[in-house]
Amino acid sequence: MEAQAHVDEFSHTIPLMHDEINRGVDSSTLGTTTFFQTCFNGLNALSGLLIQRCMDVDSNIRTYPDISERAFGNNGKMIVSILMSIELPKNWRKQSFTIIVGLIVLPSVWFDNMSILSYISVSGILACVIIIGSILWVAAFDGVGFHGTQAILNWSGVPTALSLYTFCFSAHLVFPTLYTSMKDKRRFSNALAICYLFCTITYTSMATLGCLMFGSKVQSQITLNLPIDKLGSRVAVYTTLISPLSKYALMVRPILDATENWFPCDYSKSPLRFVMKTSLVISTIVVALALPFFGYLMSIVGAFLSVTASILLPCLCYLKISGTFRRFGFELVIIGGIMLMSILVAVLGTYTSLVQLIEHL
Repeated sequence: MEAQAHVDEFSHTIPLMHDEINRGVDSSTLGTTTFFQTCFNGLNALSGLLIQRCMDVDSNIRTYPDISERAFGNNGKMIVSILMSIELPKNWRKQSFTIIVGLIVLPSVWFDNMSILSYISVSGILACVIIIGSILWVAAFDGVGFHGTQAILNWSGVPTALSLYTFCFSAHLVFPTLYTSMKDKRRFSNALAICYLFCTITYTSMATLGCLMFGSKVQSQITLNLPIDKLGSRVAVYTTLISPLSKYALMVRPILDATENWFPCDYSKSPLRFVMKTSLVISTIVVALALPFFGYLMSIVGAFLSVTASILLPCLCYLKISGTFRRFGFELVIIGGIMLMSILVAVLGTYTSLVQLIEHL
């Protein structure tokens, strides 16, 4: 009996798994697996055995892609390699997603016809409407409501707000390309007014929804505040991810046009143009992967360069070309006031972005 008790003592105290040494067996998890979960776990174990059998067929098979190559050839190996890269550990998923997005936007850069790019950009307008509608749906019908509290004016956030306003309306580098591509250039001012009116309504609606729904707790992107288990939230998030894809080709067009001026006139018919466009996308991907604080660096560049390109340079160029700077008048005073205000926004925005970058180092 003593021997039996001695055996029972050890049979109950020796842990069966390493995790039990640290935290013991959680009795609440016993008997909680359903029949279907058990069957599914069994299927997973069976697939593991099948992998072993596949590797036993050929001693040269050492990796998962090797198995797919043996079964389906090079195409199978490539497909499995892509799937494996998507299922990489967490620290690699961001890099994989960046590369995949770069490959998706690459074909849009190859188009030279602005009419084709305009149709692609229309999807960005539709995406904005879908995002606002989805967020409004989450607030009105998915239980989030409009319960946010926020002070009327927060002085500490004014520099960031001014930088954001400037950045949101900083598409001036694309305007010359759009103007030259229009058949009836007299309608450019009307198109510009409609675009700015739509953008103003969109930005105001999004800011109002964020303030009413989450108040001071709203994050840099309102989609980060949305509950992940709601259909409207998922539609808003996925649409937000897709939206930049429609704008990339149009936004990099000025860079491509400036680069083409460095080459001879017959460059447009040369294969080098295709290589140059592809290299631009690749360089963007490399920079995004290489710089750990790429987003914060872009906020600094945006606060300074967006103001310069959108306000300062147009004002300076107009004063110089029109000769307005030679005579003092109402127009010169207005343009001078705009330039002084833009310089103030650039200084405050750059300072705020530098502080945020230092805090996250």
